[in-house]
Amino acid sequence: MKFHSAVPASLIAASILFTGCANKDDASNATGSVNESTSSADNKPTATKTVTTDQTVSIDFTSAIDQYRNFVIEQCDIFVKETEKFTNAVKEGKLEEAKALYAPTRMYYERIEPIAEALGDLDPNIDARVNDVEEANWRGFHRIEKSLWEDGTTDGQEEYADQLLKDAQLLRAKVETVEIDAAMMVTGAVELLNEISSSKVTGEEELYSHTDLYDFVANVEGASKIYEILKPALATKDADLEKQIGERFTALLKELEPFKEGKGYISYEQLKEEEVRTLSQNLDALAEPLSNMGTILGV
Repeated sequence: MKFHSAVPASLIAASILFTGCANKDDASNATGSVNESTSSADNKPTATKTVTTDQTVSIDFTSAIDQYRNFVIEQCDIFVKETEKFTNAVKEGKLEEAKALYAPTRMYYERIEPIAEALGDLDPNIDARVNDVEEANWRGFHRIEKSLWEDGTTDGQEEYADQLLKDAQLLRAKVETVEIDAAMMVTGAVELLNEISSSKVTGEEELYSHTDLYDFVANVEGASKIYEILKPALATKDADLEKQIGERFTALLKELEPFKEGKGYISYEQLKEEEVRTLSQNLDALAEPLSNMGTILGV
């Protein structure tokens, strides 16, 4: 859950520097052109064409927005189904089954969390951690997480399980009404990485289960999906930035691979300090160029 979306100061500084360079490039590219000549078999020029690299050309994001909306709906559909399995296990007193379903179910939510955050109280109702809200209003995944791992029981969680499923179903009902635009997508990608910096990489998100790596991976996958959708447009504006972001997504996901265990991930408590530091460094290396994507796309 996110209550603060500020970009770290170091990233802001890097962004300003990068943006300054980008603007300089924009100024030159906006009026720039490349002359390309073609030749016949006897090497005599036969035609000349001019390829204009105009950075001021606007982009139609209609297709990108449709693709992202379809992705969000797909993830939300699965999220509701998996939440129903999880809450049924809780209500039936199946402690180990509920524990096994907890983190994988949350991944569908974590990939699309910026959408939930745009829908009023749904994010705190589904994903608030202890002390994020008043005790009387605390419900959702983390309320149940505390009971499963810290108290070692499903007793007394039936009401929270029923409410969690209702909140998940309400999210699905509302998700098609969200006004999505390119700016929201770009901001969402950056916020997903900020989510990791502010709570996942510190191990604060999953205080009782220590399943933070599931959330970490899901946030990266959610941000990566937005990048993949906007990639063709970004390539037309700044091919170097598009390549740099792609390479850093690949590096970060590769860094996470050794932590896989079966179909899931190891406990965050098993990570060594140097491994957490490396993940954090790779995360920052990705966040810097990603935070410039909106400026380059003009959204």
